[in-house]
Amino acid sequence: MKTTLCLIPAALLLAASLTAAPLLETTAIQSQPDASAPVIGYLKAGSEPVAAAGVSAPSGWMAVEMAGPHEGYVNNSDFSKSLDVHPGAAVHVQPRADAPVLTTMQDGDKSEITGLRSGWTQIKLFKTITGYIRIGGVSPAPGATGATPVAALPPPAVSAAEPAPVLVSSSPANPLARMFQGKLVRAGRILFVAPRRDYQYQLENGEGQRIAFLDLSHVLTTEKMELILGHQVKLTGVLRQTENGKNLAIEVVSIEAQ
Repeated sequence: MKTTLCLIPAALLLAASLTAAPLLETTAIQSQPDASAPVIGYLKAGSEPVAAAGVSAPSGWMAVEMAGPHEGYVNNSDFSKSLDVHPGAAVHVQPRADAPVLTTMQDGDKSEITGLRSGWTQIKLFKTITGYIRIGGVSPAPGATGATPVAALPPPAVSAAEPAPVLVSSSPANPLARMFQGKLVRAGRILFVAPRRDYQYQLENGEGQRIAFLDLSHVLTTEKMELILGHQVKLTGVLRQTENGKNLAIEVVSIEAQ
């Protein structure tokens, strides 16, 4: 009988063993196989890393899969008029240009908008991305759960205000409606887009920067807007671009003071 020997590369054996063996300590996932590369997530102690298929890594590192969905931030300028993210746009872990890049958008990537931060839009990205862990390395922040992105900046603080009536939309509920929070103020410059709408109010973040204009055309009554003007508010609405394509606006479904 002739026996055939199958030689398996040591790197594959190592990857296979790491996939099967739970991690002993919480381990940082970095964007590149480099000790100075940004941390983009964590694997909790006891979890089993999944080797990224077809991705090689240098000695002492392992390429791992980070299953979605992921939360990230995209610059507003990287959106099309239909509010799709342009291919090639960087998805950051925080709403800052110098924040670590979680991944880069590619054709076919699916995402949805979940919030706004001044010049940045928060998205949920349905995509498996690749990161790198050091074999035996541990995270500087134990206690993280799963393969999740680095915690984003907290939302603007919400201050207490006198209860005010809820303003409700006259249009049917929209499945694309999201919740937003911020300060309700008059628009610094009123944006008129003839002949359909004018934007006299806007939502600001904690730094006094405009998040988006407010489209109140479907709200049943705006008579009591003055009662909540200057207060922190919670609203639900649909994010879209204004008719001129130069700004963001929220088509308000309901709004109330916090």
